[in-house]
Amino acid sequence: MLRLHDHNFKCEMELTVYLISGKWKIPIIWNLKEGTMRFAEIKRQLGSVTPKMLTQQLRELEEANLVKRLIYAEMPPRVEYSLTEDAISILPILKQLSQWGNNYYNKNKTN
Repeated sequence: MLRLHDHNFKCEMELTVYLISGKWKIPIIWNLKEGTMRFAEIKRQLGSVTPKMLTQQLRELEEANLVKRLIYAEMPPRVEYSLTEDAISILPILKQLSQWGNNYYNKNKTN
């Protein structure tokens, strides 16, 4: 059994799903692969996510050490988000998932 903070996981897959599950976490990581972004930029890339949900998902990714948040002490405060090394290491897997989704779509789309 794996233990991370206050959670017990039966296997590595359960831990992985816990860390990246949520409608917006993978799209956030995928968009941040291009580099550091501000909140409004991430929101614009994702489209229909609400500010409240985006804030929640970013906080959870930050708690999991997958996203870094840098706050600049200026007025108004500026906050930037970027990927950690742990998140960067999952990008090749997300690229494969993206390619799989594209192949699946092309194979199954109706003309």
